[in-house]
Amino acid sequence: MNTKIKQSKEIISKLPTESISHKMDGEKRIYSSMFEIYGRVQGVYFRKHTQIKAKQLGLNGWCMNTQEGTVKGIMEGPQDMLSEMRLWLQHKGSPRSIIEKAVFTPFEPIPNHNYHTFSIKR
Repeated sequence: MNTKIKQSKEIISKLPTESISHKMDGEKRIYSSMFEIYGRVQGVYFRKHTQIKAKQLGLNGWCMNTQEGTVKGIMEGPQDMLSEMRLWLQHKGSPRSIIEKAVFTPFEPIPNHNYHTFSIKR
């Protein structure tokens, strides 16, 4: 019986710790995603409301108007906060905006933030 316990301890100690440490620091990992929002999103304070929401969620990045009438940008932060921002960009936006379509790139893990805050580019 004693040898079975010893063997199981050896097996456990040989398991890779990567999956365990990944779960522990999963909330610390940061991701990046680009977005473009279509509809009535210019002239309705969409960028300002996007900046306010991003700062509330602790996200970094930027957004800007395009010549095509869309708003595009990049957001960086924890995956759960990026998901919440995606929902906000798809369904809420600024009070006077009308969102027709929202396009996002997949979340990409990044080693460090590329931006120190969330800004509006002009």
